[in-house]
Amino acid sequence: MRVLAALILLAHPALFAADAAFSRHAIATVHPLATEAAQKAFEKGGNAVDAAIAAGLTLGVVDGHNSGIGGGCFFVIRAADGTVTCIDGREMAPSGAKRDMYVIDGKLDDEASKTGALASGVPGYLKACASAQKKHGKLKLADVLLPAAEIAEKGFAIDTVYARKLAATATKLAKFPSSAAIFLKNGKPLEKGQILVQSDLAKTYRAVAENGIEWFYGGEFARKTAEWMSANGGMMTAEDLAGYQAPEREAIRSQYRGYDLVTMPPPSSGGVHVAQILNILEHFPIRHLRESSRVHVITEAMKLAFADRAHWLGDPDFAPVPRGLVEPGYAAELAKKIDLDHATAVPSHNMPPHWEGDVFGKHTTFLCTADAEGNWVALNQTINTAFGSKVVIPGTGVLLNDEMDDFAVQPGIPNAFKLVGAEANAIAPGKRPLSSMSPTIVLKDGKPVIVTGAAGGPTIITQALLLLTHIIDDGMLPAEALAQPRFHHQWNPDELKIEKAFGQATLTSVRALGHKLAESESFGACQAIYFDRSKQLFFPANDPRVPGKADGR
Repeated sequence: MRVLAALILLAHPALFAADAAFSRHAIATVHPLATEAAQKAFEKGGNAVDAAIAAGLTLGVVDGHNSGIGGGCFFVIRAADGTVTCIDGREMAPSGAKRDMYVIDGKLDDEASKTGALASGVPGYLKACASAQKKHGKLKLADVLLPAAEIAEKGFAIDTVYARKLAATATKLAKFPSSAAIFLKNGKPLEKGQILVQSDLAKTYRAVAENGIEWFYGGEFARKTAEWMSANGGMMTAEDLAGYQAPEREAIRSQYRGYDLVTMPPPSSGGVHVAQILNILEHFPIRHLRESSRVHVITEAMKLAFADRAHWLGDPDFAPVPRGLVEPGYAAELAKKIDLDHATAVPSHNMPPHWEGDVFGKHTTFLCTADAEGNWVALNQTINTAFGSKVVIPGTGVLLNDEMDDFAVQPGIPNAFKLVGAEANAIAPGKRPLSSMSPTIVLKDGKPVIVTGAAGGPTIITQALLLLTHIIDDGMLPAEALAQPRFHHQWNPDELKIEKAFGQATLTSVRALGHKLAESESFGACQAIYFDRSKQLFFPANDPRVPGKADGR
């Protein structure tokens, strides 16, 4: 067991209770109240889809700095009948959006895409939830909305993570009276242990439970949002909300060492590049490499994939995203570019096969659920950076996203996560910005055995693939796999973000191979469930780096 896993085990031995096994169902989320909400949904007769939505809606209350109904999501569902459904609840640019909307007098206003009235895309979260539940769930949306509304109304004690994010964002939240009224007290951010009450959000949840999502997309919420936007220089309209659709998209399917991966297609870049990187790694004996060599090879694969991401990836309804990115033959060509002894410069993207015509038709949270009937759910949801646009629409309690920053606000200009994009991810009316969210389900012999995903901007992609290599290559259960130290390279900037828990010997060896290191105490938040087919037991686990809870029955 590596350094980080050992340290975590000594300090928090109960964390490895996540290796407890369950026969009926399993859940893993970043907050105990969300996991409890999923448990209650199961107890009401719901399945994994209902449980995931219950947990997600609760996270919109207790983990609202990361996600909520003012944002978006991706669902990857493998239903009991074997069908796979990918639902795109990603936010859309308002109809008035323009390619150069953040360029004023020839100068880029890089704050306008992150804070305030121009930062938000049209939220898709509720549309996607309603679609998923109607197609695969057993309960009604009201059954999972009302318990979350009760938590919002009664309040909950904020945890360390919430308090830290609130303190870091308080100055911006204070600019908007409706936001300050909820999250600040006497002008100061609430602290750990203080009770956060969200009465207006509770009323919104109850209104949707009673009237359906039409209240949100075509009723009072849409009206209030349009009025606030008009009065504050925004561009989202009631018509934008009424016209939002959460389409189903065809899943990306790939293989890794005898396992089949099912993951989200564009506008997720995560699914494409988890598959692409694993395709490259299949050409190397990952399990048998010494630690520094393993870090090196996987890093080189990450660089190649993220260079392709910067050029090729965007909303497939607007940009031609080549299917060849996930072809094994293309991965084989990229694998030949990796030098086992030295870091190799990656000056630009590569050219996948058939790029001319064969094309696909970030702060975040991830949760996953599974049940004995065979329903598995990977759900990523987000409002982008902490507290999104920092804008709460008055009288609704709904915090709007700042997903417009996930576009290439100007091609070649980095966003809040230092990611760059090209024309494929340029702003256009009705377009969905590129996302790193990577909800993934893994099957063996046609049956699901792993579900995973993560939070943390572009590191979502690399967290998910590292988790999969530890389970598939190393034979670890999720709790041990999640405790392993992490690393991440996104091509630009040319630096390797790496956890110090690797230890100085490994860090020195990796640096000697030519990598520029950006050492980190820890990063990310990944969740996973593994199913042992021989024992017929689920093993859920939450990331030990953040508060959370894995449970089941």
